[in-house]
Amino acid sequence: MNTQVSVKTEGIGQANSNALTTIVPAVGRLMISTIFILAGLSKISAPAMTIGYIQSVGLPLPSVAFGVAAFIEIVGGISLLLGYRTRIVASVLFVFVLVTAAFFHNHLGDQNQFIHFFKNIAMAGGLLHVIAFGGGRISLDGRRS
Repeated sequence: MNTQVSVKTEGIGQANSNALTTIVPAVGRLMISTIFILAGLSKISAPAMTIGYIQSVGLPLPSVAFGVAAFIEIVGGISLLLGYRTRIVASVLFVFVLVTAAFFHNHLGDQNQFIHFFKNIAMAGGLLHVIAFGGGRISLDGRRS
C-alpha cells in the first residue's frame, strides 16, 4: 500500500517538474521580452524625443544610437519572446541593459534614476538565467533540438 502512495506522489512530482521546465521558461521569456518590445515601440513612436535624450547624455551619433537601440529592443524582444537563438539574443540584451544602466541611469542620487538603474540590473539577472538555461521546450530553439 505504501508503494502505491509513493508512486502516485512521484507521478505528481514528475507532472509538476514537467510543467516547470516546459511552461515557466516560456512565461519568463514573455515577461522579460515585453519591456523590450514596448520600449522599442515607444522609441520609434517618438524618435525626436529619444534622440534628444541620447544627446543629453553626451553619446556620439545619437541618430545611429537611436536606430541601434530600437532595433535591439524590438528585434531582440521578439526573438526572446519566440525563443529564437535565445542564448545569443539574451546575451545581447544583457549587455544592452548594463550599458543603458551605466549611461542613462547613473545619477543614483535621483530616486527615479536609482530605481531604473537597479531595474536594469534585475533585468540583467533574469537574462543571465535565460543565457544559462536557454529558451526551454516551448521555443523555436526547443523545436530544433
